[in-house]
Parts: sequence; C-alpha cells; structure tokens
Amino acid sequence: MNRNIFEPEHEAYRKSVRAFLAREVVPVYPDWEHAGIAPRRLFTQVAELGAFASVPEEYGGAGNHDFRFNAVLNEESAYAGVSPAMLGPVLQADICMPYLLELTTPAQKERWLPGVADGSTVVAIAMTEPGTGSDLSGIRTRATRDGDHYVVDGAKTFITNGINADLVITAVRTSEDPHRGLSLLVIERDTPGFERGRNLEKLGMHAQDTAELSFTGARVPATNLLGGEGAGFFGLTGNLPQERLSIAVSAVAGSVAALRLTTDYVRERQAFGRAVGDFQATRFRLADLVTEVEITGAYVDRCVLELNAGRLTAVDAAKAKLWATELQSRVVDACVQLHGGYGYMLEYPIAQAYADSRVQRIYGGTSEIMREIIGRSLELG
Repeated sequence: MNRNIFEPEHEAYRKSVRAFLAREVVPVYPDWEHAGIAPRRLFTQVAELGAFASVPEEYGGAGNHDFRFNAVLNEESAYAGVSPAMLGPVLQADICMPYLLELTTPAQKERWLPGVADGSTVVAIAMTEPGTGSDLSGIRTRATRDGDHYVVDGAKTFITNGINADLVITAVRTSEDPHRGLSLLVIERDTPGFERGRNLEKLGMHAQDTAELSFTGARVPATNLLGGEGAGFFGLTGNLPQERLSIAVSAVAGSVAALRLTTDYVRERQAFGRAVGDFQATRFRLADLVTEVEITGAYVDRCVLELNAGRLTAVDAAKAKLWATELQSRVVDACVQLHGGYGYMLEYPIAQAYADSRVQRIYGGTSEIMREIIGRSLELG
C-alpha cells in the first residue's frame, strides 16, 4: 500500500538525505562505532541539509515546523543502518528543539538559536538520574537560587549527546513539590562545577555518545532558566509526545530495514537444497511481520499528521511508541532467527540491529510507563 502523507518536497528531501548518508556517513560509520562517538562536524553537515530548519528565519533557520521532514531523516538513517550515529542530530531536531523554540525568551533565542541552526551548537537534554528513570517527580538534582545565579548540585546519567553537547537542557528541583518543584535550566559547556563523566559503554548504539554528567556547586545564570521557575514538569510532559513519536518513527523504519535485510538473505541462503525463503514456515513468518509493520506504520503516519496539526495527545503518542518499539523487538528477533547462526555474527548487519534496537523499549519512557499512561486514560477506577 502506498503511503500518502508525503508531498513532492518531502520526497526531494529524502533523496538528498539518502545521498548524504551514502556519501558522508556510511563509509566512515565503522570508525565512529569503534570510537564510540560521531564527530561534531556531523551536526554542521546535517544543518546544511536542513535538519534544524524549524529555527525561525531571523535566527538562521527556515521556520519550517513540518515534522514530516524529521520523519524522513529518521527513516533514511534506519534504512542506511546508521541510526546510532544520526541519533545525535535527530535528538537535537526532534526532542531538544521544541524547548528552545517554545520556552525561550527573545534574549535566549538570540544567544542560542543561531548556533543551533547552523549546527555549531550541540544540544542535549538531561532528565534521567542514577536513581530516577521514567519518574520525573523523583528528580533530585537541585538548583538553589543565589542572587542572579542558581547553584546546581546533582548528577544525570544515560545522556545522549552528553560528550558533544554545548548546551544541556537540565531538569532540576527548585522546591519540594513533586511536580511544581521542577524547573529547566540550560547549562553551558564551560560552566564551572559542570563535569562530564565517561562515555558509557552500551550493548548497542555504539556510535552515539552517552554520558554521565555531574554538577558540584555549578553556578548557572538565572537568565538560563527556561519557561519560569516551577514550570519544568509541564514543559517536559508537554514535549514528550513528539519525543515518543520520533522513537516510534525510527522503530517502524528499523523494522522495515530488518525485514529488507532478511528477505534478501532468505532468497539466497540454501538449506536442504532449497532457498530458506522457499519454506512455508519462513514465508508465513515474514508475511505476519510485514503485515504488522505496515499496519503499525499507518498508525504512526497518522500520528505524524496529528502532530503537525497540533492534535497529538500524550496517550496516542504513548500508543505509537509502545506498539512500534515492541513490534521492532519482535521483528528483529525473528529476523536474527531466520539468519540462523549468521544472525549472531556481528559482521552481519542484522546482529548489530538486534543490539541497537533493544533500547527503544526503554528510553523516552519504558514500555511499562507507556502502558500506565494508556491504562490511566481508560478511567477504570
């Protein structure tokens, strides 16, 4: 079934993205995997491609808020097998950008957006703490007002772009109220008392820098506060639907990529004198998976249009993330099985896809949290 959400300009962008990835990312991707980080030049390159075009024209962008362009970048990264490296720019475009566009003052926009638009400024968002995962109300990193500064003490972990970041949108506690006690501070690279820990070793996603961050008496100007003191929880929850939709888009695209690898493999691989794809068990398994992926893709496409229209709800975004990421895990696991022993060998892309995809059910809110959000919407008791 043909997809109908994209216009000619999106397909033209898709061709540009595909050519860029083939030319600039795919050939050097193994080096980035080995290094555990993508170079900062990747951000300036994707900026030239148009990844950060949602920045208003007066600050160097194009003022384009059409999430379909974001979806194209996400999809093509998955199809090319380089999503871990591209997650940094995708996080900046899909997850960090709304905070910088919607919660900033004119003076903050003037300071930060030109660098974000041209890719010279790398952005991260820091919510997760060593003792706190998906529960935002459990955040303990504290910011205490001291004149025209906040003094920040605490730690964050599992922070994407943590090594490369120049700006870290940081969730901090400014009072004891579980929700209204949260605020957002932008902490800059050279802030005294702000230190980066090691680049964390992960099961997959090796080309993506993921770091521990620590704050010890870090003095952050009060002018770096986003959206007002006590508004952090509502800023975070207001932007989580787009974050979760971004993950759902990548999950569907990752499923498509895994199925492409596997259908090509089973056409060629011989067992008992026949192609593996000739066996009914193989055909039936792939038939089920292809059907599930196409149906899920249709729902996620609808969510993209709802987001563009300003109507995507937290519940619908949770449904998209829950189902798409759980499906991706089933798809990739089945594709490894259909590769047989070779599916366990890292020289085969499906093995790396298996390792890379596992985190999809965790970050951006675990599957269990997604079920809780959906379950509460049913008003069962």
